[in-house]
Amino acid sequence: MNLLENKAKISTALAFIGTLAHASIALADNVDRCAQLKDLSIQNGTVTETQYVGKGLSQQDPNRMFTGASSTQFELPAHCLVRGEIDKRTGADGKEYKIRFEVRLPTPEHWQNRFIFQGGGGTDGFLANALGTIPIHGSTALPALARGYAVTSMNGGHDGMDPTFGLDQKARLDYAYAAIGKVTQAAKNIVKAYYDARPQHSYFMGCSNGGREAMIAAQRYPTEFDGVIASNPGFHLSRAAVAETWDTQTLYSIAPADNQGRKVLANALTNNDLKLLTDAVLEKCDVRDGLKDGIVNDYIGCDFDPSDIQCKNGDSSACLSSEKVTAIKAVFGGPKDSQGKPLYNSWPYDTGVSAPGWRMWKLGFSQDATKPDAFNTVLGAGSLLFYFMTPPQPGFNPMMFDFDKDVDQVRETGSLNDATMTMMNSYVSRGGKMLIIQGVSDPVFSADDIRDWYLKTEQNTSHGDNTAMRNWNRLFMIPGMNHCGDGPALDDVDPLTAMEKWVEKNQAPEFLAAKGKAFPDKHQPICVYPKIAKYQGNGDINSIDSYKCE
Repeated sequence: MNLLENKAKISTALAFIGTLAHASIALADNVDRCAQLKDLSIQNGTVTETQYVGKGLSQQDPNRMFTGASSTQFELPAHCLVRGEIDKRTGADGKEYKIRFEVRLPTPEHWQNRFIFQGGGGTDGFLANALGTIPIHGSTALPALARGYAVTSMNGGHDGMDPTFGLDQKARLDYAYAAIGKVTQAAKNIVKAYYDARPQHSYFMGCSNGGREAMIAAQRYPTEFDGVIASNPGFHLSRAAVAETWDTQTLYSIAPADNQGRKVLANALTNNDLKLLTDAVLEKCDVRDGLKDGIVNDYIGCDFDPSDIQCKNGDSSACLSSEKVTAIKAVFGGPKDSQGKPLYNSWPYDTGVSAPGWRMWKLGFSQDATKPDAFNTVLGAGSLLFYFMTPPQPGFNPMMFDFDKDVDQVRETGSLNDATMTMMNSYVSRGGKMLIIQGVSDPVFSADDIRDWYLKTEQNTSHGDNTAMRNWNRLFMIPGMNHCGDGPALDDVDPLTAMEKWVEKNQAPEFLAAKGKAFPDKHQPICVYPKIAKYQGNGDINSIDSYKCE
């Protein structure tokens, strides 16, 4: 080995040692920086824990059924985990309450100057890992933390997913909206302390109740967020609870009895009944988008009537009894009082009705008449009695709910909880954007209802100008998709990238590129409302380039 070669090797070795030393110093600095947040002052609260977390695979969210989080594992960067609590107290019901939250902060060299609030789900009551996962079950897009976002999550002001927090006035307020503002302030202060800078862009993203929270963020905290993504939002939650009760009463009325004379809710409509309904919708409406492929893109023009499959000459396997058709019409028509006045909204007929996600909410699977497991009965009924009804009615029988007299009892909570505000000019004037994703086959929050809110907001905020509305608010309907994903749908989309481009580069999304496990080879646009994806008559039916938004 000559002298020059020897010097070169020594130089390379020294550079490598220097790199290791620099990395070691940076790691120690990041660990120390994270630990120092333990002493940070939080208004009406405290930081309870700090932990430096090395890079590694994400854990599956155990509450993903409610948050919409994907089951996909992702490689996450090293980050600082901060947990804290706000407003610790004893409630009027004698229980302990506190708003628990966490913030995950990528190391300073990886932070992209972005902050995102990750919405919850159901009645909240849990603290999900603040990863910023796309809140649609089928999405394979990177979570926000892996993109360099600081991410926060919270428990909504109470612990436990049962609705008994509704017995306490302040817990109702925190769940409805107040906890969002308190956690936003605390999380942004933590971001400022860690990076010595405030985020340049702030977002909120959630599905179901998390989608409602996203809309609440824009409506009640219009100066805090630059963009919100609301997927299948429970924005009209109080009236959706009335609809759940309507569905349960309607379906029980046709449910067959077991050998002890007790009705089994799950058997009110069989899987064959639901498949027959789906097949009839496809037969009537599938080809309207230019292609018969199992997806009803033209859900707007679908004029399906279940009377078309009613048995004419007795029961058979190829038709539905008049009793079942009447019940289906009542469910899809939405709850009404005795004068026929709508109490919620109607539902579009779509292909997701035969998917497990639809059955799970309205019918369930249990064959035990004493233990129905439909989410409408397990979750919806409890929320109605403890939270939505004022005063709470823990001993009330939902099967006795009177759609003339009892609806008034949900108005008070609805005024606090529901994200139904349609005048949002403060949010719009400072450049705020809203992106709403809705499954057409959502069994708990009606696609017709979010459409009607969108159109009313167009009138009240954008003065009836569709172009002005689309400058800040865009609605995307995914055919076949159940609640927060699943169903015969293209539910693998990336709304966060679309929102980033819209807010930060002024590139408004005309469509979301979509694929999904239900159609493994297909790639198609989900168009901005009211446009729909139409096959152009030639080209690969699985290629996104073969479709046009019209």
